[in-house]
Amino acid sequence: MKKLAPLMLIAPFALGGCIRFGAEPPPSLLTLTPAATVAVGETANSATAKSITITVPVTPQELAVARVPVRSDDTNVAYLKKAVWVEPPSRLFARLLSETISARTGRVVLTLRQSLSDPGARLGGELRQFGIDAATSEAVVTYDATLVRDRPPAERGARPPMTFERRRFEARVPVAEITPAAAGVALNTAANQVAAEVADWVGR
Repeated sequence: MKKLAPLMLIAPFALGGCIRFGAEPPPSLLTLTPAATVAVGETANSATAKSITITVPVTPQELAVARVPVRSDDTNVAYLKKAVWVEPPSRLFARLLSETISARTGRVVLTLRQSLSDPGARLGGELRQFGIDAATSEAVVTYDATLVRDRPPAERGARPPMTFERRRFEARVPVAEITPAAAGVALNTAANQVAAEVADWVGR
């Protein structure tokens, strides 16, 4: 039994050099950084400030993965090699919207659970484009926003019917070269432009 012990210890290390679990990870991951941020220590109170609930936008299938789509024309889409987001673009964009709207409007951003007892505004929509247009060498972010404005508190169990507003926002930012680093910077700039325009539309 003592002669077998060294073999049992060596075997796991030998297998570790031969087996790979999943694809090789990219050298770095892309994320979005808000241009407008809430100051550290700043307090927002729904008793004195308006609130808003922001839902993760729906997306077409090409944006349902953590990749950067590159459109060569209206019918052909490829993915930029080694360009990978830390999570799906829809979630990154929703988080960017939350931070930007909170910073620019002073509104209190609520979770879906918190919003059940609050008559504040509701923002949702569809993230239609979030990638590179190879024909124009631009990063493109297109967001179809749907907004329910602030409603007064219920009186005697009744509220006025909801009224929906819909607006399309789009930003295009030139890309010097179609590489992961350049695409990430351009998409971050475009996403921040759209988020700022949405915040101004929502208002205080």
